[in-house]
Amino acid sequence: MTDMLIKNGTVVDGTGGASYKADVRVRDGLIAEIGPDLQPQGERVFDAKGCKVTPGFIEAHTHYDGSMWWQPDLDPLPGYGTTTMIMGNCGFSAAPLHPDKAIQREMIGIFSFFEDIPEQLFLKHMPWDWLKWSEYKAAMERQVRVPINYATYVGHIALRLAVMGMDAWSRKATPAEIAAMADLLDDALAAGALGLSCNLMDHDGSDRPVPSLSACDDELNALFDVIERYPAATYQVIVDVFMRMTGPQSMDRLERLLKGRSIRLQVAGGLPLLEFQKKIREPMEARMLAMQEAGIDIWPTAAHVPITSVIGLIKSLLFAQSNDYVWHEVVLAETHADKARLLADPDWRARARDSWDNKIWKQSALANPQNLLLIDSENGTGPINITLQAYADERGLHASDALADWMLANGTRSTIHMAPWPKDEDRLIELLNDPHSVGNISDAGAHLQMLCGGGENALLLTHYARDAKLISLEQAVHVLTGKLAGYFNLHDRGTIEVGKRADIVVFDLDEIERRQMEKVYDLDDGKGGLTWRFSRKAMPARLTLVNGVPTFEDGAYTGAVPGEFLAPKVEARQLEAEPAE
Repeated sequence: MTDMLIKNGTVVDGTGGASYKADVRVRDGLIAEIGPDLQPQGERVFDAKGCKVTPGFIEAHTHYDGSMWWQPDLDPLPGYGTTTMIMGNCGFSAAPLHPDKAIQREMIGIFSFFEDIPEQLFLKHMPWDWLKWSEYKAAMERQVRVPINYATYVGHIALRLAVMGMDAWSRKATPAEIAAMADLLDDALAAGALGLSCNLMDHDGSDRPVPSLSACDDELNALFDVIERYPAATYQVIVDVFMRMTGPQSMDRLERLLKGRSIRLQVAGGLPLLEFQKKIREPMEARMLAMQEAGIDIWPTAAHVPITSVIGLIKSLLFAQSNDYVWHEVVLAETHADKARLLADPDWRARARDSWDNKIWKQSALANPQNLLLIDSENGTGPINITLQAYADERGLHASDALADWMLANGTRSTIHMAPWPKDEDRLIELLNDPHSVGNISDAGAHLQMLCGGGENALLLTHYARDAKLISLEQAVHVLTGKLAGYFNLHDRGTIEVGKRADIVVFDLDEIERRQMEKVYDLDDGKGGLTWRFSRKAMPARLTLVNGVPTFEDGAYTGAVPGEFLAPKVEARQLEAEPAE
């Protein structure tokens, strides 16, 4: 713990209110005093002249569940002012587990596929010495030391596998199995899980719907009964507005099941903003409004980050999620020699062309080769800095054959970049300003050779607030701090307020940037060596405090690991507002 007086800064307090000049005193990990011209009382003085002093930023949607065990510095988050991260999203969590090791591997495989993280890392670095979620939480607190606070959901997929084993993929649960899932969820919520996360969208690399898509209404109702017993818990669900476009049907079902319940609902993808989603936006908007009018406490996500990624052949779910399981065969091939053999095989190429023409989703990146950029060549052969469409046109080739040729010429470790999808910026700003939306969605900690979610928060401060002035700085900070702390019921932080935890960021608005992604060769490859991941240089924060301890200062990570497990709690005033039964 470091007692500190932060002097001469401008406080942006996280409430959305006007910023003001003030000093902030930190004592014993808490904000002890805020006011003009405070005098030192023996503590360290930090000069914040010319800087903003804000609450620490909350990463609202991450997948560090695994990588916090093997990359405990959580680079680059401290340099971007992150003080809390939310894990266990999208129905994926590391607990609970089935006692059968083979079924545990199934959960690891799901996490590995959907988050593009090698299975070997999960097996090498995580002890898997738990079955219940409460035991997993105890293992994290006992064995993991990180610079950032963390809170985590329990995943519906994990619940089903823990109870049903492999049958979780293919059938409805029996009443006894539903009761067992409810008991496991109760264990998790009692131990401090944020709530339940659910997935009503994904199919795996073999085109199997994820287990939560097999849940019947009785199962969901039983789980909702448990959530209602924990007023601070929330329910997160991802619906499909990207691929099979089943989002409206999922919303109809959720309205029917949640009407009359006191459950806070976060819908990932609830209000689609991308150009290719125009046809589905109106029905999704209508259903969102109907749910609000029905009294459901619904919060759509507001992703300011453009959907863009790097496409490679080493570890990527993009081909499968584009419904191209022929190209996914190349990703699954074990060696680069095997990948090259497939790319050159005439029979595979014929199947790949057919899949490209007749199977892939028309809104996917693969169906839009004019937006696929040939940038990163393993051996420098090139050409680079042109689109896949231009490369195919120059050679008179089908786009699939052109991609195969380019990969063979440039090396199967080469990557291509997907241009950001155009989105409705006006509607995004409306959504960010909506008091019932969840922002700062980034997928940080996942897809490490496709993107770098960590640091995307700076784009809201720089492009949206400072440069384009599409949103006020005060509102941008609120989106990243106080609003998220309120949504997740983490009420002891999120604002600059006396008595709150001293999760604080100091930064010069004129010098920060969302830095470009770059390859960093520090990721364990699970085979005794190192491989690369995408990271980025710090924005930088001048100072990041977590529970009063500096985690980033003087342009570098300090090495401190003051992060703590956070459990949601209902404020006393919320309890007082509840009607008596």
